[in-house]
Amino acid sequence: MNFTLLPDTFALVRMGPSDPVPEWTAGGPFVSITRTASELSIVCLERVVPAGTHADRGWQCLRVDGPIPLNTVGVSAEFSTVLARANVSLMPIATYETDYVFVKGDRIAAAIDALQRAGHSVRRG
Repeated sequence: MNFTLLPDTFALVRMGPSDPVPEWTAGGPFVSITRTASELSIVCLERVVPAGTHADRGWQCLRVDGPIPLNTVGVSAEFSTVLARANVSLMPIATYETDYVFVKGDRIAAAIDALQRAGHSVRRG
């Protein structure tokens, strides 16, 4: 697989299940908004998240170069296994076209090294 490391730093924001989606989430190279019965989760640029917001900051993003056909099997299993063996936690998000792999910034070098050792390529975006 080919991955692209996005240049920005992201945050994972947790809000209440009935909270409105904040205006500051708009824009940027990646935004994911997921509402469930128990929470509203937002992944967006770290720099737009206001101070005092319940957020886990410092995430880097590796995008799997796609598009990946929806019937492709094993994409996330492959990168998840490689990163697990390297003791790198991840937060994956899939879209219609591809997968995004979020890794804490202090582990991104280990993640890139593990992926490259497994035969994958990583370039900076």
